[in-house]
Amino acid sequence: MAQAPPVVLTVAGFDPSSGAGVTADIKTIAAHGCYGVACITALTVQSTAGVRQVEPIKAELISETLHELCDDFQISAVRIGMLGSAKVVRAVANFLDKKKLENVVLDPILKSTSGAELIDQSGARLMVEKLLPLATVVTPNVGEASALTGLAVTDPDQMRAAANRLHQMGAAAVVVTGGHLEKAIDLLSFKTRRSVEQEIFKSERQRSNSTHGTGCAFATAIACHLAQGRGLPEAVLLAKAYITAAIVNAHPLGRGTGPVHHLYRMHQQRRVVIADPEPVN
Repeated sequence: MAQAPPVVLTVAGFDPSSGAGVTADIKTIAAHGCYGVACITALTVQSTAGVRQVEPIKAELISETLHELCDDFQISAVRIGMLGSAKVVRAVANFLDKKKLENVVLDPILKSTSGAELIDQSGARLMVEKLLPLATVVTPNVGEASALTGLAVTDPDQMRAAANRLHQMGAAAVVVTGGHLEKAIDLLSFKTRRSVEQEIFKSERQRSNSTHGTGCAFATAIACHLAQGRGLPEAVLLAKAYITAAIVNAHPLGRGTGPVHHLYRMHQQRRVVIADPEPVN
């Protein structure tokens, strides 16, 4: 019998265009050889052209879904994305606090790429208060890092300062993603027993219009690598390489900012031709 793959839980909103949210996460999880299960936190009306409407799911339903999944599966990692409201944040935080799951990756989504608000101010405050301390790693982009800390975040030195502030706010490890900067620079910062260690990951920025969902896929890829037993620095490096390739191999889809190609590896594999079997006499 084949060994079961690690189970990765995504807790996020539903994007009908499948560029971000739970459906994109499931594709990313499958691309990394894991098995994905999902809890939808909000329904949205959106496309590659932007978010038109957000409808949060009832917190009670989310709580019941999370507990049902946890009772049924051995969950190896969790990716938390869009939450939508303070009530949902509290429900997810209570679940994580009770179940003590490992490898929790918090992607603190505050706004969509098109600028739509995806969580209210009370929800953002509760996210910092309740979820930040429960996360293994938090993965804000430079805009989210600035909004969470109140600091300007436009270069590596400011990324370091924001990461240090997030540590003070309760984060054990932080990846500040700088894909919006001129150079695609990501900063990994994590606490040790004696100090805080920080590492910069650099790559050329990809000039592409297919970047919808990069933050979701990046955070989910990290969760998958942690679920497979890799250390955080290696997980970040591999997730960054995955995102770069997913952008490079993306197809021009939609009228707006197109999605990355989450499953590009499937099209790079050689086709296996099975010969006709021998006739049975």
